[in-house]
Amino acid sequence: MKDSSKNNGSSTSFWIIVLLIVLCFCFIANICMGAIYIPFKQVLLLLMGQGIERESWEYIILNYRFPKAIIAVLVGIALSVSGLMMQTLFRNPMADSYVLGLSSGASLGVAIVILGASFLPVYLQGFFISSGGIVAASILGSFCILLLILLVARKVQDSVTLLIIGLMFGSFASAVVGVLTYFSTAEQLKRYTFWAMGSLGNLDWNIVFFFTVAVLVGLAFTFMSFKALDSLLLGERYAASLGIHVKRARILIILATSILSGVSTAFVGPIAFVGLAVPHIARILFKTSSHKVLCLASMLLGAILMLICDMITQYPGQAFVLPINAITSILGAPVVIWLILKKN
Repeated sequence: MKDSSKNNGSSTSFWIIVLLIVLCFCFIANICMGAIYIPFKQVLLLLMGQGIERESWEYIILNYRFPKAIIAVLVGIALSVSGLMMQTLFRNPMADSYVLGLSSGASLGVAIVILGASFLPVYLQGFFISSGGIVAASILGSFCILLLILLVARKVQDSVTLLIIGLMFGSFASAVVGVLTYFSTAEQLKRYTFWAMGSLGNLDWNIVFFFTVAVLVGLAFTFMSFKALDSLLLGERYAASLGIHVKRARILIILATSILSGVSTAFVGPIAFVGLAVPHIARILFKTSSHKVLCLASMLLGAILMLICDMITQYPGQAFVLPINAITSILGAPVVIWLILKKN
């Protein structure tokens, strides 16, 4: 028994070290990529605090690519961890951070200010069509759905009912977006479509700081839920028999998921499949049900996946950038199909 425990611990440590090395490599490689290719060695020298050959490279790295790479890591962490918690809470391998309708709420908030800008007072239009206004609207839309879900979570007795209600909230928000789309102009529709495709760029250091704080708060709530998450794997009755306050644990898990997925959607748009696929990859690699291990594994794998997807979106030497949401869907969809076939 002790030998088995030691082997599992050694295997976990091995994979954590491997993933950390891969993450560091992908982080530097991500900074290299773009319309102007910057040599790997030059990026490494700058990150180590040394001078590099060209000042223009230093400016590009510090003001554009370094913040973007950090955002990619944060988004990967946030979506992967929230997906892991949703799959455990609902005991559904196909669940992710969007099943509660938070993404749809964020999309509704953005749709109202972009597609419905003509219905807003003139003095508000200038603010809401700006980047800051779009982020504020997205956070507000996600927060409104969160409040509704938290109210429902206090009333319902099981997570399945909560899942269905969350899906209904999402369907309602999507329907309102559809109505706004029908009455929007071509320019408004184009602007909304670009937001919905997702983008990791055009975010400054102030946003990186706010994003980091929000993710740390969400992770703090997640760490507080480890015991409850491990117990919920065998059902809510089993968790209650171990002394877990199920309703309180459910609200804490929902709050953590809402912060992590809500802030990600607000700043980079809806990103598909990351929260769904990464937790399954973590389970396959680490062969454990411990959420302490799975959470750390999901954080590393999610960050790596987002960095790789971002590298694919920007072909070296080309000015165009592919939508990040399309790349995550292309890479994530085969994983989901494989999971469905494996389950059947």
